Amino acid sequence: MKLVSWNVNGLRAVMKKGFMDFFEAVDADILCLQEIKLQKGQIDLKLPGYHTYWNYAEKKGYSGTAVFTKHQPLDVRYGVGLEEHDAEGRLITLEFPGFYLVNSYTPNSQHGLLRLSYRLLWEDKLLSYIQQLDLEKPVVLCGDLNVAHQEIDLKNPKANKKNSGFTPEERGKIDDFLNSGFVDTFRYFHPDERGHYSWWSYRSNCREKNVGWRIDYFIASNRLMGQMKSASIHTEVYGSDHCPVELQLSDSMT
Repeated sequence: MKLVSWNVNGLRAVMKKGFMDFFEAVDADILCLQEIKLQKGQIDLKLPGYHTYWNYAEKKGYSGTAVFTKHQPLDVRYGVGLEEHDAEGRLITLEFPGFYLVNSYTPNSQHGLLRLSYRLLWEDKLLSYIQQLDLEKPVVLCGDLNVAHQEIDLKNPKANKKNSGFTPEERGKIDDFLNSGFVDTFRYFHPDERGHYSWWSYRSNCREKNVGWRIDYFIASNRLMGQMKSASIHTEVYGSDHCPVELQLSDSMT
């Protein structure tokens, strides 16, 4: 069972840059998107064989998430139950027989950390929400979590210690997740490998130089480790400042 997550930085824009070629080639069982940047009716996307679920931000051209799945879920939920967060369309939860899938687009702390307190509130609410789901069945959380967890997860850690996405506060929230019975699936399979990133600034040819950050994740309940087959990053896929990330689970999960 192949799960793929991608911050497309505008779905309408990436449609002009080979999205459908990637979609057909990757043949994901479940594809999760973040930062779709559109409202209902602004795209005509036909995906035969897939059930589609959308969570649009109230603000036009901003944020938003979507999930396309071959397997019809038992239930679908939107948001985490806080109006100030849910207006931005940042979360979709799908329940399947063997697990919950949570597609998340974590708020960016922004330049100067102007939104750090808002983001930390989101993190606490999300962890509480995930923990409640995990009491019922295992959880797979995926998406752009807007944080590089360890120094190995970005090219220039020393220069970014006080910058958005690598502050001690933000990194500590990932620690909270992993200390609560969850695993960073990419690091499970690639514990010490350097140079694996999923986001690159558009400035200074960062992608060509591989000056990047790994901020897109699949985080899973520890008890799913036996069902995990592989985790990878599709650095060959362009069209956004992010690239897709992938987790393969055993087919028994659905």
